[in-house]
Amino acid sequence: MQKIWYSFWKNTLPDLAKEIFAVFFLLFKLTLPVIIIVKILEEMGAIPYISALLEPLMVLVGLPENMGIVWTTTMITNVYGGMIIFFQMADDQVLTVAQVTVLGSMMLIAHSLPIEVRIVQQAGVRLAIALSLRIISALILGIILHHVYSWGNWLQQPVELLWQPPAQTDDTLLTWCISQLKSFAMILLIIAVLLSLLRLLRWLHIERLMIWLLKPVLKILGISPKATSLTIIGITLGLSFGGGLLIREARSGNIEPQDCFAALCLLGLCHSIIEDTLLIMTLGADLSGILWARLAFSLIFIAIMTRMLKACSDTFKQRYLMHNVVHPTAPDGDSSAR
Repeated sequence: MQKIWYSFWKNTLPDLAKEIFAVFFLLFKLTLPVIIIVKILEEMGAIPYISALLEPLMVLVGLPENMGIVWTTTMITNVYGGMIIFFQMADDQVLTVAQVTVLGSMMLIAHSLPIEVRIVQQAGVRLAIALSLRIISALILGIILHHVYSWGNWLQQPVELLWQPPAQTDDTLLTWCISQLKSFAMILLIIAVLLSLLRLLRWLHIERLMIWLLKPVLKILGISPKATSLTIIGITLGLSFGGGLLIREARSGNIEPQDCFAALCLLGLCHSIIEDTLLIMTLGADLSGILWARLAFSLIFIAIMTRMLKACSDTFKQRYLMHNVVHPTAPDGDSSAR
């Protein structure tokens, strides 16, 4: 027992602290410029014009038009960035649980697009397909959830945020800066709690259980066994992990391009299923949409897509859907191929 505690204080805790700092610092670098730009646009009176451009899309999913800026920020930066903008606007909105669930589901599918779409592209998926898949799928799921919740009159109670920034009594620049610091401090706390929880899940071998449960599902989806473990890593931990491994495997030639395409499309729709889902729950979203509906939508979509791919010619796939990432002179199994 003494050795366990020594290892915890000497190794685990410092490693966890470094990981928390790295994630937060990356978030800070990505979101700070966006927050400043949003503030400048707000002072210039440009927000209503941006909202007007996004209004038709927000109406389709039953959201106020100004929630478009939350989704836009999420797509450009990441879930954390969208959360910060959401919390800033939460005081001025009376949203239902259903509306926040719809918004959260869209954020989970379409976020961090500049980084994650690039990862998918490097693994062999065409850029236009990778980008449109995320955005269009998010809108489709949002529309479905909106109509289902409206039809059943479900989750129509006002949302209760687990946290929200204090109301501002003045609009001075100093007050705004202090508010941003408080928001970043709360996000840092959320990151620390989530990463600690992920460490606990690994220690309890919950992730191994998830792998055992998901393998038969992926087999039904038509994803090769060679890509199964890598796909599961992406689903549970994030696209950056699973996608990075798939890039290496795709370039080695060990996995067929169609298997890489199907696996990466699945990861694009449903990845980091633990961390990101817990993040969106802090907005007040319901698990029925941000977890179960998103998971069902992703699996059904990929199952249909893989069967449609079988009817497509190789010429069509190579021209419009995927591209070769294996160096023609590289031997099979060479993971260093570029």
